[in-house]
Amino acid sequence: MKYLYFLLSFLFLTNFSYGKKKDAYQLYNAKAKKVSFKKAFKKMQKSDIILFGEFHNNPIAHWLQYEVTKELNEAGIPLVIGAEMFERDNQESLQQFMNGEITDEEFREKVRLWSNYTTDYEPLLLYAKSQNIPYVATNIPRRYASKVFKEGGFEALEKLTDEEKLWIAPLPVPFDIELPTYKNMLQMMGGEHANPDIVKAQAIKDATMAHFILKHLKESGIFLHLNGSYHSNFYEGIYWYLETYGNTHSIFTIATVEQEDISSLEDEYKGIADLIICIPATMTKTY
Repeated sequence: MKYLYFLLSFLFLTNFSYGKKKDAYQLYNAKAKKVSFKKAFKKMQKSDIILFGEFHNNPIAHWLQYEVTKELNEAGIPLVIGAEMFERDNQESLQQFMNGEITDEEFREKVRLWSNYTTDYEPLLLYAKSQNIPYVATNIPRRYASKVFKEGGFEALEKLTDEEKLWIAPLPVPFDIELPTYKNMLQMMGGEHANPDIVKAQAIKDATMAHFILKHLKESGIFLHLNGSYHSNFYEGIYWYLETYGNTHSIFTIATVEQEDISSLEDEYKGIADLIICIPATMTKTY
């Protein structure tokens, strides 16, 4: 009996004194209240557009993107996937790969793939291919965003050919540097001494992604868009351009954040999105 008491006491102390619960993530709503995936999924599946903000090197965000896609597809909801990680001038090659017209090797040669494509984006792309889910390249070719920063703002895009202009948001591009996320970006880049064209380079990405989301949005179903979280945080960036371009469809936003302690959401992240994926800062990175 004494031995049994000792054993039970040891197990109790081990579980509650030494071992701490290790969650890989915690979900919160915009009001910083904890929510389950089931409850969050019920809300997101009622939307027309989902802006899924990720950290590019975070495996939990990529895994949840895959799981959300799979859940929506298995629920019978027609899907279109769009992604910041693919640029508009690569759409033809992307479509050929999805149609099985070119091999994986040819695809890798023709398309400008991010260095973490294999680990972070290929699994979802292959799932979409296997399920015949349309996949859209939504981002501006990076060389044109670079022009905006290095060659004088949006005006540099006027020199593009008519064909090249088909790969970007229509000109002229609306812009509001007073948006808090843009102002914060400018501040991080040097404040009043920073070149505002670096913010415009961000804005032309946001505008282009919003433009092609709306262009490929179907009458029924959901357009699931994958983008860096900063591109849609606080209902700005892509979200702002969707609204500016006259969007009348419902939008559900997801943001990714990292904290040392995920048991409660830090104040700075309240209201950042409809659903917030809070991940331990110690989570292993993919690069």
